[in-house]
Amino acid sequence: MGNCIPATPSVLESNSFMDLMDIMGTPFYEESSTTFPDYDAAPCRNQYCPFFQRVAPAFLAVTCAAAALGTGALLVALAKRPHAWGWPQSRVLVAQLAVGAGLFAALLPLLAVGVRWGWRLGTGLCRVTHLLWHWSLFAQGLLVGSGCCSTAWCRWDPRSRRLAVAVWAGALLLATPAALASGTVADLETICIRRSVDILSPVYLLHLVLCLCFFLLLPVVLLAATLVMPRLRVGWKPGVSVSWLFFGLWVPYGVGLAVDFLLRAQLLQPTCSTFERFDYVLGLSEGLGVLHCCLGPAALLTARLCRRRAGASSSC
Repeated sequence: MGNCIPATPSVLESNSFMDLMDIMGTPFYEESSTTFPDYDAAPCRNQYCPFFQRVAPAFLAVTCAAAALGTGALLVALAKRPHAWGWPQSRVLVAQLAVGAGLFAALLPLLAVGVRWGWRLGTGLCRVTHLLWHWSLFAQGLLVGSGCCSTAWCRWDPRSRRLAVAVWAGALLLATPAALASGTVADLETICIRRSVDILSPVYLLHLVLCLCFFLLLPVVLLAATLVMPRLRVGWKPGVSVSWLFFGLWVPYGVGLAVDFLLRAQLLQPTCSTFERFDYVLGLSEGLGVLHCCLGPAALLTARLCRRRAGASSSC
């Protein structure tokens, strides 16, 4: 959530910044090291890091607990009334979205511990964590997109099984650059960061492009296709398109990633106030995206209950 600079002068000079939601594990802060080679000869004092360290562990713990409750309730509803779900909110699609959200939420306690006490599990598990983190995100994005454009999820048949394999395998492949661009850094504490390489390196640029495609380009393309093609609007009924909440929560972070890259690559002229304020904006936008793992299952379950009541009373 945002950017934090470790207490290393060489990092400041090389403009190599660390994305804190990416790392989930920077348990220290040195105010004296937060001077940017600036602008008006006045030091930039960024108070974001101590704010992040205080808030992030509790936020992740509460989000994980809420996600566990919501996902559990959704799975119980799917098991008890398997035939009550219809396209585009079919039980096949909803079950996979629940698995994706559950996988994402399962990583939150590990990341919260990393924020509080540092990363003590080694480089290999650091990369595996980032791989699973992005695998769940990309899989959910592909599931939502395929659910909007196809009726393949109406039933669990050979066609839908092939599509499920393609979605999850493709998402795993797309998440690989995130793992390659992550690693551990030893300072006052060992930390696990997503960006262990230079911001202009090919592996990080590939990871960035994939994130921007999923968080920004994909929802725009899907929305345009839905508006242009009448058959796709069949699924746009009240309450049945809540899976789009996933994109709604992650789009702000996609915009933040784009602006962050422009600032780090000095394609936009930065100022002290820009850095001091933008860290909070980027952190809050990623925190908003993290909420998808608890709000998504709850929204899907609520939409199903509304449809059930609407069937009986013609209103929800």
